[in-house]
Amino acid sequence: MSSSKPSGRPPRRPIDTSEVWKETRALIRAHRGALILGFCLMLVNRLSGFVLPASSKFLIDEVAGNARGDLLLPLAGAVAVATLVQGGSAFALSQVVSVAAQRAIADMRRRVQRHVLHLPASYFDNTRAGVLISRIMTDAEGIRNLVGTGVVQLTGGLLTSILALAVLFWLNVPLTLVVVLILAVFGGTMAVAFRRLRPLFRERGAINAQVTGRLGEGLGGIRVVKTYVAERREARIFAQGVHRLLRNIASTITGTSAVTAFSTICVGVVGAVIIIMGGEALLDGRMTLGDLVMYVFFVGLMAAPLVQMANIGTQISEAFAGLDRIREILNVAAEDAGDRERRPVPRLEGEVHFENVGFSYEEGVPVLRDISFHAPAGSTTALVGPSGAGKSTLIGLVMAFHHPGQGRVLVDGMDLREVRLGEYRRQLGVVLQDNVLFEGTIRENIAFARPGASAQEVKEAARIANCDEFIHRFDEGYETMVGERGVKLSGGQRQRVAIARAILADPRILILDEATSSLDSESESLIQEGLARLREGRTTFVIAHRLSTIRSADTILAMEDGRIVERGDHEELMERRGLYRRLYERQHGIFTNLFVNPGEELTPVGEGPDVA
Repeated sequence: MSSSKPSGRPPRRPIDTSEVWKETRALIRAHRGALILGFCLMLVNRLSGFVLPASSKFLIDEVAGNARGDLLLPLAGAVAVATLVQGGSAFALSQVVSVAAQRAIADMRRRVQRHVLHLPASYFDNTRAGVLISRIMTDAEGIRNLVGTGVVQLTGGLLTSILALAVLFWLNVPLTLVVVLILAVFGGTMAVAFRRLRPLFRERGAINAQVTGRLGEGLGGIRVVKTYVAERREARIFAQGVHRLLRNIASTITGTSAVTAFSTICVGVVGAVIIIMGGEALLDGRMTLGDLVMYVFFVGLMAAPLVQMANIGTQISEAFAGLDRIREILNVAAEDAGDRERRPVPRLEGEVHFENVGFSYEEGVPVLRDISFHAPAGSTTALVGPSGAGKSTLIGLVMAFHHPGQGRVLVDGMDLREVRLGEYRRQLGVVLQDNVLFEGTIRENIAFARPGASAQEVKEAARIANCDEFIHRFDEGYETMVGERGVKLSGGQRQRVAIARAILADPRILILDEATSSLDSESESLIQEGLARLREGRTTFVIAHRLSTIRSADTILAMEDGRIVERGDHEELMERRGLYRRLYERQHGIFTNLFVNPGEELTPVGEGPDVA
């Protein structure tokens, strides 16, 4: 599939609010126990916070105004107890909701990663690894503001504002109506601001994923970068991405700073109104000095959460954007979706049949055209042809990475579209041209196909693949760490470990895609015997550019331009003087002498044909 290179500026897409709210409700339900406890603690915390400002009225009107010294100790005791309760509940609240939030993040990361692993191979052809890593790790981090302190603080702030507003109406209705009008203007401004900020947060996630992806590619291919002296070019590309990210962050900072500044102005306006209208009420006797001081405290209790909610709202908007990006991935159907309704796969015999198969990665651009052949169980079928002939695509169909657009691929008479993928792939063994080893030991990488295999079984597979020859040279033996992607091993050593991994899988269908391409002549000759034993009783498909390695194949399919142009064994195809013979002679340096003795083959010194 053609890979679409991301443009410099990712497209903006409106957030699907209904899907995000649906996901948010599911998260809240999953952690409702911790959230309910958190809300209870939050209620206790907020109510205890009212004691100190409420005591100001009694301190001024009763203790100072009426000389009630007997109220000092009760007031101080109530404030002290309330402060202790407020501090303890705040600590407990932070512990409860923070742990719940981290658990939600961990659950989301596991869920997304598990779903990504089950996506079709075609999805990964068009999606960079850095983007997926960003979705799994960075975007999931934002949901702590939906399940943790963010939503609790938002609810707590709203509750505090409502309770404080009720007290304000009790103290002075006209003044409170003016204050509410000012704060309503502030709330409307915040709503407009957040609606404009959400797309920026979404764009930030997309840019961050692109920059992270390119950085990962550059570091992963550092040897290629250094070989072609491309450090400066990679630094420039990274700098451009970081600059785009900086511009986005600067825009969001400008927006959030404007909201914060506007909230400060609103607080100042409210303060001026209180001075004017509250002062007049005090002079008219409609409010006592204690009432006015208490009013000021409670205005702070109402306004402060609103200002706090501006910051929390920004965080929740960012969390919504991240959750929406996660939903994009979760909405992609897994390749094994509906596997339970598909046909179970018994132990395979390994008979493979292609019936008039056609396949395209892009509509109108066929890669395979009318492919038909039969591979009996236990046979070896070799695929040869120039690059781009469709060999790897054909193998991908055998492995059920893709399904044909026309025709059918049958294994033991079962259409691969209709079988359970997991049960089918457990009976495959694969050695690909680009071998992937995982961070860990040599033993762990060989046992990747069968994690429960015994040490003896691992060693036997390594012996057949001729791995033991180099493993014993390491001080740690089978416990030697291979490094990231097997960087501590040579290409040939990585190849042999991959072959040992396939041997240990004990597959019914074996795929060898350039399985000996990284081996020198000595290693290749040592391993051919092991591969021959491995192929016994198994249906094997071999892609090899070294044609000497496939002379013993039961059937050789010569492919060109997505079609099978020749089929037969080595001797038959050599006699036909077609594509296979041309490839073989070109590779082995055999030329026809058309000038001296027509028909006589000339073999340059030292370049004779390999003997398989």
